[in-house]
Amino acid sequence: MELVFDIETQKTFDEVGGRDHLEQLKVSVVGVYSYTRDAYLTFEEHQMKELEMMFKNSTRVIGFNVIGFDFPVLTPYLTFPWKQLKILDIMREIEKMAGHRVSLDSVASATLGAKKSGHGLDAIKYFREGNWTALKEYCLQDVKLTREVYEYGKKNRKVHYTSKVGGTLSVPVNWS
Repeated sequence: MELVFDIETQKTFDEVGGRDHLEQLKVSVVGVYSYTRDAYLTFEEHQMKELEMMFKNSTRVIGFNVIGFDFPVLTPYLTFPWKQLKILDIMREIEKMAGHRVSLDSVASATLGAKKSGHGLDAIKYFREGNWTALKEYCLQDVKLTREVYEYGKKNRKVHYTSKVGGTLSVPVNWS
């Protein structure tokens, strides 16, 4: 069972003393696409045990910057070492080939012609307002983009990104 996921947080980097304290950001919501269920799901902070069971039962967990961000944020909620999972971090795979980091928005825009619906700070605002509908929609939109980039790369053995110096570049991938 493959899973594609993305998380949103309750706090900003500034509120926790910077990027060295990701585990203090706290989860607001996690969005997941389950290939087994062919469904998009959301998990709130109090539902992390259910999410953990999905991770444990997965054959591969797919995301964008999940090794550098999502899993470190999730660490306080997990009862097992997440590094034992089979993980495909799309950002890391592209970074290896491109020689630098790229954003999900850059990859989705160049590969799919689709853009993110907002910024991560929007998700924190939705959380603080108690706007769970907007928060979950925002998170699942990122999951959808990540899933579509993954499927494009798996099928075409390449993805594209927008270069900061202009133009679109491609990198080969092997996500079978």
